[in-house]
Amino acid sequence: MQLIFEKSVPGRQGVTISKSDVPTSIHLNPALLRETPPDLPELSELDVVRHFTALSRRNYGVDTNFYPLGSCTMKYNPKVAERIAGYPGLAHLHPLLPQLRLGGSLTQGALQILFEMDHLLCEITGMGAFTLQPMAGAHGELTGIMIMAAYHRERGNKKKTVLIPDSAHGTNPASAGIAGYAVKSVPSDENGRMDLDKLREMLDDEVAGLMLTSPNTLGMFNPQIQEICDAIHSVDGLVYYDGANMNAILGKARPGDMGFDIVHLNLHKTFATPHGGGGPGAGPVGVVDHLAEFLPVSVVVKREDGTYALEYDRPKSIGYIAPFYGNFGIVLRAYVYILMLGAKGMRRAAENAVLNANYVRHKLRDLFPQAYEGTCMHECVLTAETLNQKHGVRALDVAKGLIDLGFHPPTIYFPLIVHEAMMIEPTETESKETLDAFIEAMRTIAEQAGTDPDALHNAPLSTPVGRLDETRAARNLDIAYTPLCGCPLP
Repeated sequence: MQLIFEKSVPGRQGVTISKSDVPTSIHLNPALLRETPPDLPELSELDVVRHFTALSRRNYGVDTNFYPLGSCTMKYNPKVAERIAGYPGLAHLHPLLPQLRLGGSLTQGALQILFEMDHLLCEITGMGAFTLQPMAGAHGELTGIMIMAAYHRERGNKKKTVLIPDSAHGTNPASAGIAGYAVKSVPSDENGRMDLDKLREMLDDEVAGLMLTSPNTLGMFNPQIQEICDAIHSVDGLVYYDGANMNAILGKARPGDMGFDIVHLNLHKTFATPHGGGGPGAGPVGVVDHLAEFLPVSVVVKREDGTYALEYDRPKSIGYIAPFYGNFGIVLRAYVYILMLGAKGMRRAAENAVLNANYVRHKLRDLFPQAYEGTCMHECVLTAETLNQKHGVRALDVAKGLIDLGFHPPTIYFPLIVHEAMMIEPTETESKETLDAFIEAMRTIAEQAGTDPDALHNAPLSTPVGRLDETRAARNLDIAYTPLCGCPLP
């Protein structure tokens, strides 16, 4: 068999395909082949469209409703960043394309974006160098602790322990443990901040470093950061900044100026790239100048002739921590966001985030007291302990009641040091009208706790399956499940 492209097909004249070029078998094991065609449903296009449209409406995201998850910064993602990330010249790049090409360029634009993003993040955080490869915040944590370990190996330090506050994110001790360190927890003081005196008591020559979130998971800023960093440095330890809450101080303060040595950032929390759904994500890691030699390979550099290239000759690097150069499309979105806002816009974002959180805190403080007194930063941690003691209504009941009122629940039972915790982060992108509606819903639930607590115990009543038996679901993952309401799962 021969196929000959006629002259009417531009660029194909004289090109032939022989019979040997056409596959005659898919080379599947005959035992795996069907004897009869599959019994697939015959559906109209309209039925298919309606089916998938109905499924899409079940998705809950920040584009559809208020998403007040504390610690997670579920804020709006500007569509301009999505549009630019979809430009063919960027979206269709393949990571194996050559860096340079005679007579033109294939990837110079992408490399320039990575190079400039590195420098933008350095300026924002006060670090000396960045890697954009980590695929998520927790991946960035692990990368940072690996850099910490490489530093101590280089110096011959016999370090065994990483100190972590008791209010830390759960990924902090996990990352330190994966990197081979033992973890010791530093207690909080009466103000909800890490106890500096207890920290000093725990310092010895085996301490490799401290992982600290600032503001912390209670939404409180610790004014003793410089003293904490000095204490860790006194035993040749390194101070790691968990950037999960960087949204509160963006453009207002830089971790590098406070004394931190290593920083990770969550681009999906602070710089408005997509969040959730298992990825893609990005958790860039920055370091002070004397740790730059340990960064993962490759590193984007600018040559003397103005071109950009990937540098692999880094003898002290911790090696590869991700394929290619990280999630380029996510880094690109954050790059657009930073350039769009500029220094003034980023400062305003932080200011509005803090303003919104304190507005919610103030409006609810009579019914849902603050776990620790004082002005919060970008998120507030309230407690349902009063409702629990008076009416037997717990934070879980409040969360389920919010579903019936059309709101996604906030984070509950975290941080672990707060009884009946409710962690609320409104972000800077929500309007006063939205916040007022949420506040009214919370106040309605508090009133209902006194008049009809059983309704809250059975909430949500507006969903197809009602209140799930979460304990049973966790213990019996493989069995058919019937909710408390007795109705079948859809």
